Amino acid sequence: MAQTWFITGTDTEIGKTWCSAALITKLQQQNKRVAVMKPIASGCDVTEDGLRNEDALLLQATCHLDLPYDWVNPYRFEPPIAPHLAAKQVSIQIELDKVVHIHQQLQEQVDIVIVEGVGGWRVPIDDKTSLVDLVKALQAQVILVVGLRLGCINHALLTAEVIQHDGCQLKAWIANTLSADYDVETTLETLQPRIASPLLGIMPFQSELNLDQMAQGFTTNFD
Repeated sequence: MAQTWFITGTDTEIGKTWCSAALITKLQQQNKRVAVMKPIASGCDVTEDGLRNEDALLLQATCHLDLPYDWVNPYRFEPPIAPHLAAKQVSIQIELDKVVHIHQQLQEQVDIVIVEGVGGWRVPIDDKTSLVDLVKALQAQVILVVGLRLGCINHALLTAEVIQHDGCQLKAWIANTLSADYDVETTLETLQPRIASPLLGIMPFQSELNLDQMAQGFTTNFD
């Protein structure tokens, strides 16, 4: 059965989508069949095709499979707010079973399913559940994107600890450079001995997206 890797981050706006797309690119370069999902997205645009999320569209375009948008992004909301609040505004209940059903269909077609989360690790889905419950329902391994900026050391260590405390497997982490003048090496020297999971890749700073260049930041062979 296909593996599932859930991409989470130390915060919102730290490059989860670009890192996810770069990882998809790298896997496909190694002849892996990859499916993608961004199950829940807020801040969507109104289009003639319905609500569309920029990040989900990028993942869909990066994937070599011809996936329906409704599979890639089954729950989308227009307000750019936390998804549980956006769902309340439009009286929609986010159902994990629906996401799991789509995920199972994707698993039958590929080697790896990349699932991008929303916001950080503990983002609520509704009054009772959070993204943690989604990860467990998908039986996914977690990849943590650490946005390299002031404060990231604390955020990275806390998030890594909580992922494991919540009973999930932290497969690896990605260092994503958010500023051209950030001291990457010093931060990595601090984090690597303190995060038990391996560093999967170091993403270079980019003002414009270049997935082939980002994919070179992964040195791991995924065989």
